Amino acid sequence: MSSHPAQRIREIPYNYTSFSDREIVIRLLGTDAWSVLQDLRGQRRTGRSARMLFEVLGDIWAVIRNPYLIDDLLEHKHRQLALVREMRHRLSEIQKRRDNNEQVLILLQAAEKAVTTFDESFAITRNKREQVFKRLSKITHKDNIQFDGLARVSHVTDATDWRVEYPFVVLNPDHEDEVAPLVRALIELELTIIPRGGGTGYTGGAIPLDAMSAVINTEKLDRHSGVQLVQLPELTGSRPVIACGAGVVTRRVEEAAAAAGWVFAVDPTSADACCVGGNVAMNAGGKKAVLWGTALDNLAWWKMVNPQGEWLKIERVRHNFGKIHDEKTAVFDVHTLDQDGKNIVHTQRLEIEGHRFRKVGLGKDVTDKFLAGVPGVQKEGTDGIITSVAFVLHRMPKFTRTVCMEFFGTVANATPAIVEVRDYLLGHESVQLAGLEHLDWRYVRAVGYATKAAGKGRPKMVLLADIVSDDEAAVQAAAAHIVRLANARDGEALSQ
Repeated sequence: MSSHPAQRIREIPYNYTSFSDREIVIRLLGTDAWSVLQDLRGQRRTGRSARMLFEVLGDIWAVIRNPYLIDDLLEHKHRQLALVREMRHRLSEIQKRRDNNEQVLILLQAAEKAVTTFDESFAITRNKREQVFKRLSKITHKDNIQFDGLARVSHVTDATDWRVEYPFVVLNPDHEDEVAPLVRALIELELTIIPRGGGTGYTGGAIPLDAMSAVINTEKLDRHSGVQLVQLPELTGSRPVIACGAGVVTRRVEEAAAAAGWVFAVDPTSADACCVGGNVAMNAGGKKAVLWGTALDNLAWWKMVNPQGEWLKIERVRHNFGKIHDEKTAVFDVHTLDQDGKNIVHTQRLEIEGHRFRKVGLGKDVTDKFLAGVPGVQKEGTDGIITSVAFVLHRMPKFTRTVCMEFFGTVANATPAIVEVRDYLLGHESVQLAGLEHLDWRYVRAVGYATKAAGKGRPKMVLLADIVSDDEAAVQAAAAHIVRLANARDGEALSQ
């Protein structure tokens, strides 16, 4: 082995993970071992023994970072014993060559401890799996309790593609009623709980950070009621609502609403894959958020299980069917339910000033996860698991025009058009902004945007504005005004 580490980036074999040699040594042998190893490198005392040590670490690392190999060794104990026997043989060879070097002894003792821990981990895993299975199979069907490599690998990350720890077990409850008992049992079993839906998040909310964790996947809770006209708390008359299990794919809700002549306001770009439970946990928005706000603004009620395994149902009172920050006071009733999740045992009313839900001039504030104490929303599973939800629905005005604005001057000159269009429509008496999409020059270039204005080349910025009204003439006049705003900033625009 070279004494110059820069010449070889990785010396631990079988390492196809994102962990460096240093991280693996520290993880398996401890921080002191890495310091000792570096000192031996400086003394040019790293050779055959070091390679054998790295082979041992490589064997351990290859197994513990591959659930399929773990399953194989759990099933075939003779393979496990043979692997450990070979590791110990290499360590004995290092012992023969150490020449009473105390630093090598430190590494050797740490490696022997790591091999023993590795060897004992199989019995520990086997016993823990039996314990978990015995406890949880009383709550959900045995096929919903998954320890296999495929289940663990498919739940190690989300859309971020970050991989930290594989979950110990993956649970797929058949019914909402199973979730609270599962949470209570997992607390007893001392497993960290990770809620997960479609796994489309980009913030890492569904990524296990602890090897002793259980992922509760809610994708089987995939039924919705269809559009229903119901009476909401402290409102007169019937209002359109759609109730869904947490695992309903967002696009299915949108389609059901549209089929009944209504509009579902929550439309993130991942709508074809994400689930409504995650929409609530993330406070998802989308294009229509300009008109009707994010998930928070459109919730009639939602049901969840808190970290103590208790059922909560949160209802919005006197819903304004608009943006929550426009309310002087937003009111929520937080109901604690009995263990079966059926009957209310206690209610706490939250009365929150509407302006606290949005940062003035900014909109959705992703830094405020607390949201004035409203449970579940924007918490990404940190204060409970969303199990079902009901959204209010809307009517789209009769007439819609889309204005496409392409800007060819400087970005600095074009950017103020975003605020100008927004402010113009916010102040309009009868026309509303239903959506505003901004494409910067990087996006325009990346997607190979086809310029609408002939002979102008590729634009520096593109704005797409959807404007709506029940007054057709007003929509046409507003579209013409927006075109003029674009023209004034070196832009070309067309509406349809």
